[in-house]
Amino acid sequence: MIDYKKSGVDIQTGDELVSWLQNSDSPSTTASTLKNIPSDVPDFKKRVVSGIGGFAALFDGRFQTMKKPLLVSCTDGVGTKVKVAAYFKDYSTVGQDLVGMCVNDLICTGGTPLFFLDYYAVGKLDLNAAQSFLTSIKKACEKSHLVLIGGETAEMPGVYQESDFDCAGFSVGVVDEEKMWGAHKVSAGDKVLGIESSGFHSNGYSLLRKVFENEFDQYKEWLMKPTQLYVEAAMSVKAFDIHAAAHITGGGVENIPRVLPAHLKVRLTQWELPECFKEVQKRSGLSLEELRITFNCGIGFVLILPQAELKNVESKINELGLKTYHLGVVEDRSPAEIQQEIHVVWD
Repeated sequence: MIDYKKSGVDIQTGDELVSWLQNSDSPSTTASTLKNIPSDVPDFKKRVVSGIGGFAALFDGRFQTMKKPLLVSCTDGVGTKVKVAAYFKDYSTVGQDLVGMCVNDLICTGGTPLFFLDYYAVGKLDLNAAQSFLTSIKKACEKSHLVLIGGETAEMPGVYQESDFDCAGFSVGVVDEEKMWGAHKVSAGDKVLGIESSGFHSNGYSLLRKVFENEFDQYKEWLMKPTQLYVEAAMSVKAFDIHAAAHITGGGVENIPRVLPAHLKVRLTQWELPECFKEVQKRSGLSLEELRITFNCGIGFVLILPQAELKNVESKINELGLKTYHLGVVEDRSPAEIQQEIHVVWD
């Protein structure tokens, strides 16, 4: 007889994982650990109607303190960083990477994260590895003011090798339309403030795996360092007149024009590269321009704001232990720049 388990799918282990999730003292179902939460930010804990274990999760979507609440949704993965985690058999940080890749996009609207769902696919389900991964997600949710409300674990022999896995995340938040950040608020003269990254985050790993091939162990600290979570930084400056924000991932700071109106550009000044990116440049032979469009190069998040707000906003972010960089200014594009589709210029 050939049953499901002999075919490579262990339903019992999957059930044990769900039971563990339901019964664990999940930090993501307790109050957020974040400080500096504005008074009008929804309390996610009280809004979960039903979570993990059902066919679908339910969440109370009434936001009486907002004039026109808009839902914000984001989805992402961590790319081939999963191959590095699988090599080390270390799943204790990749969950934070997954949450970070989603919520750092979400907060670019000025929105507040509410809940998170994950998709975890494996060749063979290892209970300890799955628990380590999900614990990392739950802890990152706690740090990011949202709740892990559901997800899916898929055991797919034949699609993945036994030690292989992949993951995807989905986050939902809310923003009051009149307080939304974006291109509609940006004007010439606005300043560009960068916030430091923790390292590579979750981008460029197909290249990094080649650059550090056969030397993973020596560079584990760099390769496995989790993505910086910027929710607390964004929350702490909601009281100020922030015009726009950009999450710096694949494409680097060249992604800033995604939050600019068509007639504007940014003029940027180069900052000091962190050591890990200098090492990549040395080993790969990439030009500085190529490096900047592949990696975050030490800048993980950018705020665009008026000069008058710069000092106070920078002070708030520095209080959280995050370094900031004065990257440049927003300017009008010339007719030639519009014709040539130039959105970023460097001093």
